[in-house]
Amino acid sequence: METNLRWVALTAVAPVAWGTNYYVTHEFLPADRPLFGAAVRALPSGLVLLALCRQRPHGAWWWRSAVLGLLNVSVFFVLVYAASQLLPTSVASTVMAVSPLAMMLIAWALVSERPGISHLAGAAIGLGGVCLMLLTGVGGVSVPGVLASAAAMLVSAFGHILAKRWSTSADVLASTAWQLTAGGLFLLPVAAVAEGPPPALDTPALLAFGYVALVATALAFTAWFTGLRHLPAGTVGLVGLLNPVTGVLLGTVVAGEKLTAQQLCGLALVLAGVVLGRPTRASRHDSGRPPAVNRDLPCQGRSGEGGGRRLRS
Repeated sequence: METNLRWVALTAVAPVAWGTNYYVTHEFLPADRPLFGAAVRALPSGLVLLALCRQRPHGAWWWRSAVLGLLNVSVFFVLVYAASQLLPTSVASTVMAVSPLAMMLIAWALVSERPGISHLAGAAIGLGGVCLMLLTGVGGVSVPGVLASAAAMLVSAFGHILAKRWSTSADVLASTAWQLTAGGLFLLPVAAVAEGPPPALDTPALLAFGYVALVATALAFTAWFTGLRHLPAGTVGLVGLLNPVTGVLLGTVVAGEKLTAQQLCGLALVLAGVVLGRPTRASRHDSGRPPAVNRDLPCQGRSGEGGGRRLRS
């Protein structure tokens, strides 16, 4: 149980970092360059992780990295940017808060993880809390924005569960690096053709890009995929509700906004949903029985001579 809580705490790094990303992007990064911004966010972070793990894809991981990079990085980053430009943050975050339910259903189909009653109840309570926190009488809503936000939610949920299914015995750092690098390489030529030369960036923008790439992407995605490796998808999805919570709390600390009683109640419900959906039984990895190893997957540890070294159970 204590080990599971450690994995939950590590996984929580991701949605908290992603919650700060909204503010940093809105305040410091160029608003009219979504493809350029997504490429600069993805490619440097992927190359940094690649330099740390020093492994390249082998066999099936060449096309798997391309598929996951397209879903989890290229398409997702651009859709999130579009949604954030077309919608108020409250509406966009509320649509994305449906992600835990989507992840549970997709995990049920792809990795045979049947959602438990506690996970479903936690998701419902957490979603209700997010609605209390964020739906505060926003006026007109952009239909394309809602569609972009919903598409981002579905693409990320499917991509994350697909990564969970494929990455069981592949090194987390390496598989994350491959996805980010592939996604950035997809975006770079498209951004060059569609948006032209890179814009001039001042010092705050450069520092913001550094934060977005290293913390909100490299660190956050590594923590997220590590959580997916060791925790049920339903639990990881519920932890993701900390994303809009972080956005609201950041607004109170940085922008001087005050939490209303309604928002405080919503915050309490979100935290209750996360706690309710936490794992209560030891996972397979903690039970003393080694996990099954798929010999078709390469690079299961730090690389050695002649390629990846198999992970010892």
